[in-house]
Amino acid sequence: MTAAGRPQRDGLSIGAVLAQLRGDFPDVTISKIRFLESEGLVQPGRTPSGYRQFAVADVERLRFVLSAQRDHYLPLKVIKEQLDAADRGNVAVVSAPRPPRKLVSLDLSGNEDFGARMPGPDDFASEREIRLTQEELLSQAGIDLAMLGELQQFGLIRPGAAGFFDPDAVLVAKTVKAMTEFGIEPRHLRAFRASADREVGLLEQIVTPVYRHRDADAKARADEMVKELAALSVALHTLLVKAGIRGVTGG
Repeated sequence: MTAAGRPQRDGLSIGAVLAQLRGDFPDVTISKIRFLESEGLVQPGRTPSGYRQFAVADVERLRFVLSAQRDHYLPLKVIKEQLDAADRGNVAVVSAPRPPRKLVSLDLSGNEDFGARMPGPDDFASEREIRLTQEELLSQAGIDLAMLGELQQFGLIRPGAAGFFDPDAVLVAKTVKAMTEFGIEPRHLRAFRASADREVGLLEQIVTPVYRHRDADAKARADEMVKELAALSVALHTLLVKAGIRGVTGG
């Protein structure tokens, strides 16, 4: 898979590449593809007029990058190292996308979309806003008004300015509800909220200067940084908890 030095050839436009990738990676955008190009992960050819031309190998390269981010939670630096090794003929790394892994098999409330899956960068992509009323939240999460009051009191769920909730609030409520079966109450989980706020503050310090750049691709770069750092932050937190549990159990 040679990323540089390819002869000029006919190929796919960036829009056609996007259409091919969208089936497996619904969150991919043209800005994302351009960002990956700016990071050296793919180097499409150019027409005399300067339009990008992607070969089949370029599409497979992008597919590998997106799959490695989503399924293996790898930073772009590591992915690029793997691709560079493949370019040198040292190792073949490109493979078809695989379903996201789950850390545990726990499925709460019978919802197949809910579980303790380790998030990858695409899990932090911007989505179409969905607003839930209080009644919808209570119904979907299977909690009562008293528990919702506790979740809000201890900062675990925060409604938007208009008083609506987002789908993540449902997942938070389901998670806390499952934890209450082990004798844990919402008030015991305030430390989780404080820890999350500290992590968000750290990420904000890192990416805010990038958002302030005036070049056209600055927002795309910053968005990718946010998603990647958020996924790495969650992965690190999970690994530290896992290591701590091993210490408690002596495993």
